Amino acid sequence: MKNIDRLHFKRIINDCFWDSNITEEDIEKMLYSGGIRSEKYLFEKILINSTDILTDLRLFKKDELKIIMNEYKVPTFNYDYVFRRKNIVEVYFFDAPLLVNELKWIV
Repeated sequence: MKNIDRLHFKRIINDCFWDSNITEEDIEKMLYSGGIRSEKYLFEKILINSTDILTDLRLFKKDELKIIMNEYKVPTFNYDYVFRRKNIVEVYFFDAPLLVNELKWIV
């Protein structure tokens, strides 16, 4: 793994896995050989906790990210916060409509 990836993974660990004993190698396995369940787990941790969500989600292949996004159900706990972040990701990666009124341009 490249050195820049290590730094990126360290920040993800600090942001998203502060309450777990996860290593850079664990994140790499989740992304590249862990299967869809591991990818969904990593996606949710990044979606909810990352301080650089758009950069972090670029680690996923775009077609896999789209599948995970389409299958993801926003939890009722913290719904507004997670819905907003999910919609930002959908707009950024997939040109979906912006649904968060506070973020729309005033015309």
